[in-house]
Amino acid sequence: MSGVVKVAFGSLSAPKGSALVAFVGADMKPAPMVTAQFGDLEPLIRAAAKASSFRGAQRTALDILAPAGLDASRLVVVGVAPGKDNAPVDFITLGGFTFGKVTGAKRVEVAFEAPAGTWDGSAAADFALGLRLRGYRFDKYKTRKKEVDDDSSEAPDFVIGSSHAVAARAAAQDRFAVAEGVELARNLVNEPPNVLFPVEFADRVKSLEKLGVEVESLDEKAMGKLGMNALLAVGRGSARESRLVTMRWNGARSKRTKPIAVVGKGVCFDSGGISIKPSAGMEDMKGDMGGAACVVGLLHALAARKAKVNVVGVVGLVENMPDGDALRPGDIIASMSGQTIEIVNTDAEGRLVLADALWYVQETFSPRAIIDLATLTGAIIVALGNDVAGLFSNNDELAQRLAAAGEASGEKVWRMPLGAAYDKLIDSKFADMKNTGGRNGGSITAAQFVQRFVKETPWAHIDVAGTAMGSQSSDINQSWGSGWGVRLLNRLMADSYED
Repeated sequence: MSGVVKVAFGSLSAPKGSALVAFVGADMKPAPMVTAQFGDLEPLIRAAAKASSFRGAQRTALDILAPAGLDASRLVVVGVAPGKDNAPVDFITLGGFTFGKVTGAKRVEVAFEAPAGTWDGSAAADFALGLRLRGYRFDKYKTRKKEVDDDSSEAPDFVIGSSHAVAARAAAQDRFAVAEGVELARNLVNEPPNVLFPVEFADRVKSLEKLGVEVESLDEKAMGKLGMNALLAVGRGSARESRLVTMRWNGARSKRTKPIAVVGKGVCFDSGGISIKPSAGMEDMKGDMGGAACVVGLLHALAARKAKVNVVGVVGLVENMPDGDALRPGDIIASMSGQTIEIVNTDAEGRLVLADALWYVQETFSPRAIIDLATLTGAIIVALGNDVAGLFSNNDELAQRLAAAGEASGEKVWRMPLGAAYDKLIDSKFADMKNTGGRNGGSITAAQFVQRFVKETPWAHIDVAGTAMGSQSSDINQSWGSGWGVRLLNRLMADSYED
């Protein structure tokens, strides 16, 4: 795995061999401060823009090699002209986009000044976050170097020059804490399942203790005593033991403040069990712990930036495999709540993990709100694709807060329905419920199942099957594991729950 992209704030000199980045609008004029330091670049930019039909629109760039009058080897001009909707610049996306346009450079100096108006320190910090998110790569298992020398294989070092550098440095500390959380979540999702199995996952969570997070891991014996038969049933067919890990961050001014609980599905590999999946694409099921990865990344981000909020994270870690002792279709199991479940399909296993994890977090911590994240259903991908996660909730206020945090962070959610008609579809003739309601409305009946293990606490379920793994590449993510949800929930905490 490549090292973290280096981003610093400082003065610019555009030395030989470097790339200089400047921003322009439709008039092709860089900021006055850029002109004052590097001379009148407008004629050079206009000539190159005319030759390439560059108009300065957002998410477009102009790469000028060996620019006359500059020691820098490249002048990369990035457009920021408002579009027809006159939407403000998304500086995180701008950072990621810019990273993608300086491939091959070893040092990049960014003249972070608005062509018109001003960009403050917060904007510069967001831009730096975009650079970090785009620069992530997971290549730790590649041993062969490229036969052709390719400088583009290494990320450049970035220096951001801003007239608000002091404020930018201060704001960037929180942004980089969030970046670390996203990178951690991505690492977990990208690891192969022979390396990251439940016990290893639990061991890695212990690294959060260095940041002041209290970590506790329950083994199978401890879970058995608590009656977590739903979670344990999923892992019965695996040679790997299951774990339930609790993470507590107590950052609120009052330690008595009830925590927000965040629960993650952590199926480290999902073969489907006895109801085995088709072989095509089964390798992707190493990412079926994307919800748990998000919870761990969130707790890292909150602790690293010393967030003033009490949060408890719980992840149920299992491996769903077929063997002679594996869970079977037709089995009936009793959950920690006492409710009984008829197993109709052993590939509907994530909801069994959530059932006991959710009950445990309510019984143990009495949280004021619960949010669970799970790569739960392929049905949510059919409904929403790979750009938006499905949101289900029993509380309008919590749902609205999550939607607002999604809009602000760029990790968007779309609220889906819950209701008695859907709930009836999981009633069983032989037990209190069955673990799937059939193909139609599959993401909804899965959420209805999960809701049966929530008491009166405000609760939200986020189905991240389409966003946590294998999502489409974007300006800020080129990784198979996206780390989706860390920025969403960090923003939720900052906007709605911090002191």
